[in-house]
Amino acid sequence: MDAVRVAWLREVLAGTEWLGATRRFAGVLRGSVVAHGGGLLLVGTPEYEPWHLAAHLVDEAAWSGTPELAPTLVRHDARPCDPAHLAVGPGRIAAARRGETLLVVAPEEPAPLLERVHSARRAGVTVLALGADGGELAAMAHDTLAVPEGAELDLDTVQHLVSAAAGENAGSPRARRGFRDRLSRLAEALMAPPPAPW
Repeated sequence: MDAVRVAWLREVLAGTEWLGATRRFAGVLRGSVVAHGGGLLLVGTPEYEPWHLAAHLVDEAAWSGTPELAPTLVRHDARPCDPAHLAVGPGRIAAARRGETLLVVAPEEPAPLLERVHSARRAGVTVLALGADGGELAAMAHDTLAVPEGAELDLDTVQHLVSAAAGENAGSPRARRGFRDRLSRLAEALMAPPPAPW
């Protein structure tokens, strides 16, 4: 989903609880990575890897000037021969320490993942959860955004809203002007003539 579709989706969802909920959760995410500066780990389940959210957060990190938002995607079946950005395995969660943030995107709660998340939390890692409604993961997390079964939006759509909102700095005039303004300035920068050669 591109920026124009996210803007359209936000218009459609105006007046629902989803906009406020996703912006609040994104604010917690952004605040956690900026305040601690220890890095963002992103993990899903063996059956559901949030690679699309990882890509959007990398884009938002670049556009917002907040490099801390660019996550390390932790994959359950990572292999050493994979490209570097896809080769980080679950051992990275075990190595996480205070100051780091772990964002868990999970439509269900497999026991091995819960054990790793529990260990990370005990090590001082800030745990945020996006997905399953209630359960052990929600109890372990410092903050959650539940996407209940049968909700108006699915987990993928909610991830798009969260990633777009994470790139907005809630305290800046730019965020108050809104997403369209940010998109407009990006388009202007892309359409501008190249700088003069040296």
